[in-house]
Amino acid sequence: MRSSLVCFEPFQRKQPLEKPLCVIIHVWNNMREQYSCLIDFNDVLQVDLWRPNSASLIRENSPVDIHVGWNKTQWLRRHLHQAHIHYKVLISNLQTEIEKQIGYRRSSRTRRSEFQYDYEVYHPLEEIRSWMFEMNRTHPHLVDLFSIGQSYEGRPLYVLQLGKRTRPFKKAVWIDCGVHAREWIGPAFCQWFVKEALNSYQQDSGMRRLMNQLNFYIMPVFNVDGYHYSWKTDRFWRKTRSKIPKYHCRGVDANRNWKVKWCDEGASLHPCDDTYCGPFPESEPEVKAVAKFLRKHRKRVKAYISIHAYAQMLLYPYSYKYATIPNFNCVESAAQNAVSALYSAYGVRYRYGPASTTLYVSSGSSIDWAYKNGIPYAFAFELRDTGYYGFLLPETLINPTCTETMRAVKTIASGLLKKCTK
Repeated sequence: MRSSLVCFEPFQRKQPLEKPLCVIIHVWNNMREQYSCLIDFNDVLQVDLWRPNSASLIRENSPVDIHVGWNKTQWLRRHLHQAHIHYKVLISNLQTEIEKQIGYRRSSRTRRSEFQYDYEVYHPLEEIRSWMFEMNRTHPHLVDLFSIGQSYEGRPLYVLQLGKRTRPFKKAVWIDCGVHAREWIGPAFCQWFVKEALNSYQQDSGMRRLMNQLNFYIMPVFNVDGYHYSWKTDRFWRKTRSKIPKYHCRGVDANRNWKVKWCDEGASLHPCDDTYCGPFPESEPEVKAVAKFLRKHRKRVKAYISIHAYAQMLLYPYSYKYATIPNFNCVESAAQNAVSALYSAYGVRYRYGPASTTLYVSSGSSIDWAYKNGIPYAFAFELRDTGYYGFLLPETLINPTCTETMRAVKTIASGLLKKCTK
């Protein structure tokens, strides 16, 4: 169950705090006894788990990242020590790191000027929406902006279509970002992808070939309500913002709400959990709208890519079971090539493989749904890092993270232009 601790007070303070509100602790559990202790600690403290995102997913020999209030830190550290569980504090003052990202002590002019959009800072929803309209206005021959529906709170669900209008029925690639609100590097990448695709179209023959022969559907912010809330109220909010009857808790995990083995292992039936699957499949208007669009275009969409954070992984189906997909050789080869292309930028290593064995089992995920609905290449990226910054990836790392991921996505897209014979 999600902790009620809040470390984000953007409108209530004028001066920095002397004492941190919250810290992030990275824990190694190597034995069954330590695993049991961690489960017990979670039950007692009701901490906010960053990795994994549910206590039910804690496993032996797997790291655990814990977001805990300052008033609970000493208790947790003392009991970790008594249980002989190794740990280290990754972020000792979470509030300071948050303030770096929301522009505290920084003029809004550095975030966006009248004539130049800054792709190396995080942007709130309003700025991203304005940017989408600007891309549509300034690149009429390569961009088409449209809405596929409305969120729970009534916000438009905008998608950018990129591609040269050469013929009506081109193959297509879908890319969504910001499914989980707190993963801000996701929307940053979607914006980066659009920028790179448009700016390099004339000079880069590879990008020009992709844009001429494929359409790209880009959804920079899937979970618009949750993303807005993460800027205004709770930086670490994950879910949508729908109201659940008879519960004070709000929201559904938008990556557990798809109609494929819905609400089985790796998902929760409790509305207060971060992995809550919702009252029924596609209960969330955001999920329903994307599913409807992809069903309509399933004959043309050949790749589905969802951008998440954090873990440095490239995942493909299945998520909900330990089994090999029918076109495993082709998908595995595409993943290997993508990870190699990513590595070529800065030497950052990504693990790749089926989500169930590479990360953990989870039901009702978008990549499983996409694959089951006829999209042969379905991938989920877990971008930087592996836990040092977690969801608070510094803005200084937006450029390298997006640059390397761009190489991987281009490699996947390029593979669609060839016939896989494996």
